[in-house]
Amino acid sequence: MSGKTTKRDGSSAHVTGKELTEIEEITVMLDVLIEELQRRGAIDKKEFNRLVAMRLHEISKARAFEELDEEL
Repeated sequence: MSGKTTKRDGSSAHVTGKELTEIEEITVMLDVLIEELQRRGAIDKKEFNRLVAMRLHEISKARAFEELDEEL
């Protein structure tokens, strides 16, 4: 991929390493956003992580119930 140029947000960037997947890029962007919000005092990272864990658990349970419902 050496020598490849990409366009993202209107700016040119020379790709020097392995291209990241869209999921990897989004993950990095969210990590940076969370760190910046914590640095500015807008959020508490521990509380944020706790809320995310709870939400993921809720979604996981809901999907499991949906699958069970479909099987019945």
